[in-house]
Formats: sequence, C-alpha cells, structure tokens
Amino acid sequence: MSAGEKRQDVVPVASGIGVAIGVAIGVAIGVAGGADCDSDGDSDPGYTSPTARVTGIRDSPAPEPPRGCICACRGYPKAMKKRLFGLLGMGLVAAAPGADDRAGAAAGPLLRLHPENPHYFAFGGTPTVLIGSGEHYGAVLNLDVDYVRYLDALAAQGLNHTRTFTGVYCEPQGAFNIAANTLAPAPGRYCTPWARSDTPGYANGGNTFDLQRWDEAYFARLRDFVAQAARRGIVVELALFCPFYEDSMWRLSPMHPANNVNGCGPTERTAVYTLDGHGGLLAVQEALVRKIVTELNGFGNLYYEVCNEPYFGGVTMAWQQHLIDTIVAAEQPLAQQHLISLNIANGAQKVEALPAAVSILNFHYASPPDAVAMNAALNRPIGDNETGFKGTADAHYRMEAWEFMLAGGALFSHLDYSFTAGHEDGSFQYPTTQPGGGGAAFRTQMHVLKNFIDRFAFVRMQPDNGVIVGLPPQARARALVEPGRQYALYLWGGSQGEVTLTLPPARYRVEWVNPRSGVTDREQTLQHPGGAVALPSPPYEQDLALRLRSETAR
Repeated sequence: MSAGEKRQDVVPVASGIGVAIGVAIGVAIGVAGGADCDSDGDSDPGYTSPTARVTGIRDSPAPEPPRGCICACRGYPKAMKKRLFGLLGMGLVAAAPGADDRAGAAAGPLLRLHPENPHYFAFGGTPTVLIGSGEHYGAVLNLDVDYVRYLDALAAQGLNHTRTFTGVYCEPQGAFNIAANTLAPAPGRYCTPWARSDTPGYANGGNTFDLQRWDEAYFARLRDFVAQAARRGIVVELALFCPFYEDSMWRLSPMHPANNVNGCGPTERTAVYTLDGHGGLLAVQEALVRKIVTELNGFGNLYYEVCNEPYFGGVTMAWQQHLIDTIVAAEQPLAQQHLISLNIANGAQKVEALPAAVSILNFHYASPPDAVAMNAALNRPIGDNETGFKGTADAHYRMEAWEFMLAGGALFSHLDYSFTAGHEDGSFQYPTTQPGGGGAAFRTQMHVLKNFIDRFAFVRMQPDNGVIVGLPPQARARALVEPGRQYALYLWGGSQGEVTLTLPPARYRVEWVNPRSGVTDREQTLQHPGGAVALPSPPYEQDLALRLRSETAR
C-alpha cells in the first residue's frame, strides 16, 4: 500500500516527544486545568504554518493564556475543555503541531470510490454507503455546540455521516424560521478561521476580523471535530463555502468589508464567489482552502464540498472550478488526496460537463430520486445531502431516504433539527413551524435503512424496477437488483397485497422488513421454477421493505 493508504491510529498523534510530555502532564493536570479555563474566545498560541509561508498570511500572535491552561481551550464549554485536555494527555492533540503532524501519515482509512462499482464508496476496504441525520452544520463554528456529545449520538444509532460548514458563513437568529439554529451562534460565540483584529465593530459582537491572520483555536477545534468523528467511524463532509441568501447573512460574514480590517470583499453578496478578486478576496479564499486541506490532510474520514447550494447567490462555475484546482494543487504533494463533491441542484438535474477532479454529486431535496438515473452514466456516487420543507413528521423523509438509496444512491443525509446547542443528544423538541424534522425515532429508522443495505453485497447490484410486475393497490416500489442472486425492494403506499416479481429459477429466502422498526414481519423460503411469482405481503402502514436472496446461486 502507498503511504496514503497505510492504516494508522484513527486520530493523528503528536510527535513522540509530544506524546510523552502529553501523557506525563495531561494525565496529571488535564481534568483540573480543563475545568478552570476561561471562555473569552481568544486564539491559542500561534506558529508559522507552511501555508502562511506560501501565502504570506500570518498566524495569530500568541495571547496570554489563561492560568493553568496549556492548550487552545478558550471559548469552549467546560465539558469540551476537559475532553481537549484528555486528548492532549494521550498525545492525540498537540498544542502547537507542526507541518508533519498535519500533512504526514494518514489517520485511519481514506474514503475512496469503490474499485468494482464507483457508484459506491470504499472505506477501510469495506463497501460503504453513507447515511446520516445531523445538525444544521454549525458544530465547529458555534462554540456553544458540544460536538463530542453530538457525534456520540450519531454513533449510538449507527449513523456514519455528518455535514459541517467551515465558518465563513453563519446565519442570524430566526433565519428560515429555524428555532435554536446551530448555524446562528450567539454574540461572541462565532468561531471562524480568521483571527479577530484589535478593531471593534463586528456585526454580531466583538472585534472585526483580520483576514491575514489565522485563528489557530479554530483549527484546533476543526481538527478535533474530524478526529472525534474518525474515532466513531463517521465521515465528515466539509462544505468550504456557502452563498449568502439574504443581506442579513452577508452582513455577518468576516468576508464582508465592514467586518474585516483588510479592505476585502464586495458590497454585494452576489459578487463574493467570482474570479473578480474584490480587493484580494479571491486570494483570501484560495489561502483558506490551502490552509484547511493542509491541516486536515492526515484524516481519511473526510471529503470536501466546494460550495453549498452554489446555484443561489451568484456563485459562478468558473469560481468553483478554480477552487477545485486549488484543492487538487494543494493536496498533490501531500500524503492523501481526498474526494471532492459538487452540490448540483435542488431536486434533479443532468450534469452535462463534470470537472475531472469531482468524485461525488450531491443534490438537495431529491425526491423523487430522478437525479440518480439521470447521472448514473458518470459512474460517481450520488447523494441526497439535505432534506426539509416537507413538514416535521418522519414519513416523508423516511420515504425520501429509502427511495433514493434503492434508486442507486450512495449517500443520504437528513437535516435533523433535534440537535441544538444544549441538546447535542438530539432531544430538542422543535416547534411544528420548523422547516424540517428529525429526532431519535427518525435516526433509528435511518439505522434500519443502513443495516438493510449493508446486509447485501450492494456493489454488485443495480436499480432495476423492471423485475416488478405487480404491486398492492396505491403502492409504488423501487428495486435494487443482482439478477438471480439478491433483490432489495421498497414499497411506499398501500397496506397489504401481493408483490409480483419476475425471477430466475432458484430457492429464495424471502423477508419482509418494517422500515420503522427493522423487525422482520414475515419470512419464508421459496422454491421457484422461474418466471413471475406473487409474494403476499404482511399488513403494513405507509411502507414496507422486501429482502430476497437466492440460497442456491453461487
């Protein structure tokens, strides 16, 4: 295996000296020190990174650390400070890691396209689909979010995907009618890649930003988030940029000229993501991309999405291509080259020209899942990585997930509003006016879906509704098939009846699965001579899944 493929510990470790010192010091004082650190939002001690030397951007100067503090813990909830000290004590987080710690040996397996069927992923040598139900992308940028508790909740329900934003974009309270929005940090709780300046006047409290200096406390938090996800087998989709849907959102960005001391940024929100430069803003964006991919290169549980919903807010394809090229160039000399995603459209759209370096096509609100068939010839994983605006009940989003995955999708990530700051276990009771759903029951349903798919050799299967001859009244269905060997079906609508399939001769094991509970409602062995066969379903409400596998095929 190449150096980039070599299996390492799941989280990156500091140098041997750092580990020894960390164990000796961290174990002795970690918990006590973490409990007593202040929370004033300052940066941690800086250093001059490889990216800084290339771009001319300086890292933050070292402020006076709080008494008893030996890591970049300011601004963290006390419980998370203890965890950071514990990681330092074990040598898993370094207070000031150097270039070798960032871009050196791989930490865990690298997410790749599956070599036999590139419509799916391979992770750690295992065929993989990604299924999540996660918070509204503010786990890193919002200092009030305890992301370890959040990731624990995802892992406890068997989910393996989360999505987060980098911190160049946030939202005001009340945006999109979202109650307790993790993308809307409270005043003074916004964590961004750039250090604060000495000049007051940021729109949401505190000083403005200096786009020529990094906030290393932010990067420590970002690295730890990805490391914590890796330990739990969770893949992180890092959306690098996001358009500004309204002026109220643009006024909160560090890239807004009123919020930085560098004179960067256009006055119009629709001109942010272009190749026009705008007083050096394009160079700032390039430098940020290079910094992030260098910082995170050692992690394998990661891919980059260039821009969330670039079809809004004036984002140009030329700018996206430029940032793709920037990612590729930055990673080329490093140990690992990560997958890159484009967010194509809401709903469905046929991609006519795909940049060569793009490996994942993501859609939002992709129900019905027409985007999968439209783009199947591109031989790339296709995802539905945001849901919403169909009420707060589980049923629609469960149907959207099952139909998308059985249409040949590789990734489904629900936007789960039960995760908030203070409710990182996913227990928030959102109002009926919330623009989407989520909760523990829904996450259980997503675990049922993931477990259902994982029990197939799905890389050998393709969507094929042609095997379906008849369905119960008012029902529709989708099928994922390896002819003569294995069949996965999902029914939506109806209540009971016969599902008629055309099957080759074989002895089949037939299992009817409840998509809400995962319980097998009925099972039988079928000795079939070939041709059409009617399979009576058990009674069901709303939806039903069918798993059918040959016991004689070799």
